This record gives sequence, C-alpha cells and structure tokens, in this order.
Amino acid sequence: MTESVLTSLSAELGSLLLSKRLFFTSAESCTGGWVGRSITSVPGSSRWFSCSFVTYSNKSKTEILGV
Repeated sequence: MTESVLTSLSAELGSLLLSKRLFFTSAESCTGGWVGRSITSVPGSSRWFSCSFVTYSNKSKTEILGV
C-alpha cells in the first residue's frame, strides 16, 4: 500500500468520524507508528485523532496496554 493511498484512507476515516462526532485512538505494534503517522499527515486530524500507543515489545504491550 502506498503512502498516498494511506493518506487518502486516513482522510476518509477522518470525514466519517467527524460526521459521527467520534474520535480515533490506535494501539500499534509491528506497524511501528505508521498508522499514527498516516493519520497525522491529514490536515485537521487533531479534530478527530486522539492518540496512538506504539508498544513493540511484549513487555510494553503487557504493562501499558494490558494485552
């Protein structure tokens, strides 16, 4: 998947969330923060993107996310 496709999908997600007055939060691991980066590349994403947790090690996933 290309970066432009991810940005386009992120913008579509943002439009949908705004229309429903919802926010998006992500928990990433093997993507290493790529989801959060794609979302924050969309102008105005702070209106619908709350935060992202990037927990790569099993220890951090357990301690921070409880999984």
